[in-house]
Amino acid sequence: MFSRTSITRSIGNYSENIKRLRDALDTAEAVVIGAGAGLSAAAGFTYSGERFKKHFSDFIDKYGFSDMYSGGFYPFETTEEFWAYWSRYIFINRYTDAPKPVYNELFELVKNKDYFVITTNVDHCFQKSGFDKTRLFYTQGDYGLFQCSVPCCDETFDNEEIIRRMVDEQTDMRIPSELLPICPHCGSPLTMNLRADDKFVEDKGWHEAAKRYKNFLQTRSGKRILFLELGVGYNTPVIIKYPFWRMTAENPNAVYACVNCGEAACPNEIANRSICIDADIGEIVSKIKKTGAIYER
Repeated sequence: MFSRTSITRSIGNYSENIKRLRDALDTAEAVVIGAGAGLSAAAGFTYSGERFKKHFSDFIDKYGFSDMYSGGFYPFETTEEFWAYWSRYIFINRYTDAPKPVYNELFELVKNKDYFVITTNVDHCFQKSGFDKTRLFYTQGDYGLFQCSVPCCDETFDNEEIIRRMVDEQTDMRIPSELLPICPHCGSPLTMNLRADDKFVEDKGWHEAAKRYKNFLQTRSGKRILFLELGVGYNTPVIIKYPFWRMTAENPNAVYACVNCGEAACPNEIANRSICIDADIGEIVSKIKKTGAIYER
């Protein structure tokens, strides 16, 4: 429907765009937030630099890892070492709070609106910041869940207790063998519930969230909808970005807003109903919050 060659980059004046986004938020009958990795990065969940060095200095010294993400693909010799790495990875990105209050401020902007969130993030920041869990759709999984590696069932398992034990009880970059996670049904190793291949488990909660999201879109069709895209890149554009463009084009009452450092753009076909801001998401959310009282339903 749209061509990457007919794209309009960051549109208009910075201050004017903040006002336009504030107005679009206040007058919207519904808000659909689409969030990608850029939002969590803006909240301080960075995967390299000082944060990475603080928690993984021993792995950096031994293997020369440059960032948390690439280290996650390393073929560790033992499963005990694999889970020593990944338990820290999960712990700091799922069970600790984001260093910056971006998610909390975003919630303050929409808490009195009719909203829904679809996100490819797996760090649970929305729910931890107060967003209604029945208005969230985590499409790519959750760091806080395990699944069978086979998988033998469409079931996931909460991992907070075992992850905390792995972090607390590991020594010399290995966890105790008795903490290795095993599927209670078939005895196979458990793994993270993250969409990496065709073995990703879409459990009952995933399907219920997908149904609620679909129903939200259908029942608000034709209304004044703000499609607010935050930090979404082009790794998986078919999940959020392209559907947001399409739904904006199909609904003349809709507004598309994109806030992203370096990737704020929209198709020319919807440029007159789009707000594209090339800037730090946290800065923009904070400025919008300060521009006026939150619209009350």
